[in-house]
Amino acid sequence: MSSVIELKDVSKSYPHFALKNISFNVPKGCIVGLIGENGAGKSTTLKTILNICAADKGMVKLYGKEIGSLSLSDKENIGVVFDDSVFFENLTAFKLEKIFSKIYMKWDRNYYLELLTKFNIPTEKKIGEYSKGMKTKLSLICALSHHPKLLVIDESLSALDPVMREEMLDLLLDFVSDDENAVLFSSHIVEDLQKIADYIVFINQGEVVFEKSKDELLYENAIIRCRGNQLNEIDKGDMIAFYKDENGAAVLIHNHTDTRVKYKNLLIDQATIDEIMKIMIKGELV
Repeated sequence: MSSVIELKDVSKSYPHFALKNISFNVPKGCIVGLIGENGAGKSTTLKTILNICAADKGMVKLYGKEIGSLSLSDKENIGVVFDDSVFFENLTAFKLEKIFSKIYMKWDRNYYLELLTKFNIPTEKKIGEYSKGMKTKLSLICALSHHPKLLVIDESLSALDPVMREEMLDLLLDFVSDDENAVLFSSHIVEDLQKIADYIVFINQGEVVFEKSKDELLYENAIIRCRGNQLNEIDKGDMIAFYKDENGAAVLIHNHTDTRVKYKNLLIDQATIDEIMKIMIKGELV
């Protein structure tokens, strides 16, 4: 499977934070979810991919080309949706369309207007009067309306209500349905990524903890829930990580048939991506 984005040993240092040897790929036809706590390095990773901030070392490639050598045509194939609106707030959606039609060679006015109608975006109202959710929808509509091959989304959809978020997720699934397009989607709403992502990249304290397919994460891991004094009943060789507080313990284990038989007297649940991340951040790795 060829990749739209390739990162290899990418590092970027700031006075109080550093990305350390970040490596992962975003294959064609796939949605890759980037997860981690606030401050873990997700936004810095995206900015490095987009060459907004240059990596100190390592390789970043888009479409097989080094990020610094992309042509104007290559750059037009990238759609970006940031968490904050980047539009002039005294513009309307109609006036914004006229600006973008002069910027993008593949700008599709009819598709833009179709999406504005579909998602109830007022066309004559000033953008500064929009709610945060409306601004988010407009940002995604603009990113899609020049028909990119890659969408990079940074925490944006969290401003939407659950129903509208579901509609936007369906739009992303449609976007990758032709097996040529790809999405890199950073979000702290992990349930969204569990619905639509093909791969998950987990970043913690500037490092990649794992890069795995969603199915591998969900079906090869399980969680034992028990009292704190029952931890010594679980072999360390079966543990990946555990978290313990006054309410009990949650233990991330390898989800094998023999493991479930071995601990049949303990409660074993299917793991979710959100719980896997929380246990690995708050708990102790084994």
